[in-house]
Amino acid sequence: MNLPGKIAIIGGGSWATALAKIVLSTQDSINWYMRRPDRIEEFERLGHNPCYLTAVKFDLNKIKFFSNINQAIKNSDTLIFATPSPFLKQHLKKVRTNLSNKFIISAIKGIVPDENMLVSDYFAEYYKVPSENIVVIGGPCHAEEVALERLSYLTLGCSDIEKVKTLSSVFRNQYLMNSVCQDVVGIEYSSVLKNVYAIAAGICHGMKYGDNFQAVFISNAIEEMKRFVDAIHALERDITDSVYLGDLLVTAYSRFSRNRTFGTMIGKGYSVKTAQLEMEMIAEGYYGTKCIKEINERYKVNMPILDAVYDILYEKKSASIVIRQLSETFK
Repeated sequence: MNLPGKIAIIGGGSWATALAKIVLSTQDSINWYMRRPDRIEEFERLGHNPCYLTAVKFDLNKIKFFSNINQAIKNSDTLIFATPSPFLKQHLKKVRTNLSNKFIISAIKGIVPDENMLVSDYFAEYYKVPSENIVVIGGPCHAEEVALERLSYLTLGCSDIEKVKTLSSVFRNQYLMNSVCQDVVGIEYSSVLKNVYAIAAGICHGMKYGDNFQAVFISNAIEEMKRFVDAIHALERDITDSVYLGDLLVTAYSRFSRNRTFGTMIGKGYSVKTAQLEMEMIAEGYYGTKCIKEINERYKVNMPILDAVYDILYEKKSASIVIRQLSETFK
């Protein structure tokens, strides 16, 4: 297959919509799978996603929609998965089409719940996709700013550096820059952790902790992230690169961050269930917290921030007490 071949977007949310906008800036057409036929009908009637990034208009002549995931896969060579991580297994259970000869791009900044597996590992183990045919996307790139065409940066990770270099042109235009690397594991785990830390930053914001504290918090969070990813996958990496530190910063600080928003609600006294009900989108960090906590039972990395978020979200401990105790460990 000559990369990228025919590209399919798998997912109908804000990030999937932003990725569709990006891909259509460099490709003539795309396939697009959305689970709900009624959403597709509304999209075709309005010329935009009826629920997400509604200001982004699309040329419908360049899009072939599918509500059947197997048909979308059969008609495509490269599949960009942009579904929330808790729903990935639900979508893949419907797949009866061979994925081992497809090129998989994971734009999922989360981990597969229950399995506690990285998305790349899940595709490799259960769908026999070769590692050299799996790319992960990371970096500070909120869908809302892509919609506004504000300059953004992505990092593409793949074990086959030549393949990912070829593919990188798909994700480069006047408002999007990118770089490539081979740190698939580091990108995926840091993408999970930055959501956890963004929840913590939101909790602190909701409790009226100020910018001075947040700066110290981020300094400690990036050190914790480095300890974990180095323990899991020792590799020469610069944790200050945008795919690690940059993504953490934007997720912890931005008003577009759903994880920060979720944390802010918790910090203001909302219960986890109430905050989830009021959120219009999934806060990946809620699920990521439990997954990383369980994974770390094996590695036993010192992760006081992760432990604090877990205690607040899952053990229902007082946020004010937990954060105060956490703050005493910072430097």
